[in-house]
Amino acid sequence: MSATVANSAESLRGAAAHLADELQAGRVYRREDLARLSTAVDRHLRELVATGKLKKLAQGLYHAPKQSSFGPLPPADEQVVGGFLRDKDFLVFSPSAYNAVGLGTTQLYNRTLVYNHKRHGVFRLGNRQFDFRMKPRFPKKLTPEFLYVDLLNNLEELAEDRDAVLRQARSKLPSFDSARLQRAADSFGSVATRKRLREWMDA
Repeated sequence: MSATVANSAESLRGAAAHLADELQAGRVYRREDLARLSTAVDRHLRELVATGKLKKLAQGLYHAPKQSSFGPLPPADEQVVGGFLRDKDFLVFSPSAYNAVGLGTTQLYNRTLVYNHKRHGVFRLGNRQFDFRMKPRFPKKLTPEFLYVDLLNNLEELAEDRDAVLRQARSKLPSFDSARLQRAADSFGSVATRKRLREWMDA
């Protein structure tokens, strides 16, 4: 069997211990995933949580922690979000990523955005908050062009000097490949962002 949660809890017996042996360290599980392996899943889940074999992230969502020399490791954001959505089509990132585009943004944000097609709202999963936003389109991974466009989309929400960022964004425009930036604007830009970029490009 692949990496499993170590069977160290003396109190686990019988079916609960068998279920613990089936857990893969680092993986996020939904209740229905484990119900297939148990005849009394809710009782066994309570036992596994009580002994630390599982951590409860939200109703019906659990994490089998991977152990390190410093203690249990938190689950990867992609694992948590994928388990919550029951989907693999999403994009997870922090607004702090905007800082990499070179538009003068410097703030560090203690929140995580999740662009997806299913859920909208702020959800606490484990000890983290995720801001789920339904979007018709988003890339599979972050690109400079997407970050540039998305920053302009969300400028009003950010703790930045709006006018200074807009001046920097306009001056930075020639450094981008115009065709890639145009595709990003067409695919991911709001109406206001697309209009602003057209004005800048035509000036």
